[in-house]
Amino acid sequence: MYSRKSSFVLGFHGTDEELGLEILNGKKNFKPSENSYDWLGNGIYFWENNPKRAMDFAKLENKRNPGKVKKPFVLGAVLDLGNCFDLLSQEYIDFLQKAYKLLVSDLKERNHVLPENRGFSENDFDFKKRELDCAVIRYALGLAEKAGCLFDSVLSSFWEGKELYKNSGFKQFNHVQIAIRNIDCIKGVFLPRKKNDSV
Repeated sequence: MYSRKSSFVLGFHGTDEELGLEILNGKKNFKPSENSYDWLGNGIYFWENNPKRAMDFAKLENKRNPGKVKKPFVLGAVLDLGNCFDLLSQEYIDFLQKAYKLLVSDLKERNHVLPENRGFSENDFDFKKRELDCAVIRYALGLAEKAGCLFDSVLSSFWEGKELYKNSGFKQFNHVQIAIRNIDCIKGVFLPRKKNDSV
């Protein structure tokens, strides 16, 4: 009943400049990510109100896969989250926990192994390869769909990186991420402006 977000949010998407400009000019569209390790399941990923984090991601993608992201670039988008699977809402946190238990039981019955969250490398202490989380979210959304409830988006906060200081609850890369599942929720795209310090 309260899962529909009532206002627009700004999201920022890190990508390759050529592709970003084609999307901006209406020649191409966003392509949903469908990796088995995507933190919020399938969707088009945006950093909420965080163009710098989107650029950092694009730069990292350039290092990991220079053929895919030749020149790091950021697109802004006006998002209507619609019916949102909001993991800042207790209702969906509780539902995800139940979905996890059902998934464990289901996989056990079929003699399948439960996926794991882990790092892409030994130095990755944040478990960036979120195969377990992705599987649980996909399973939860599948259960909801069977019950007649389709979600347009998934939203969650993530505490990522090293502590800002000893015993801190804040980490260096904390962020809110959004996965848009229904492309019609992207109401417009824009080129982010640089801050004007002369005003």
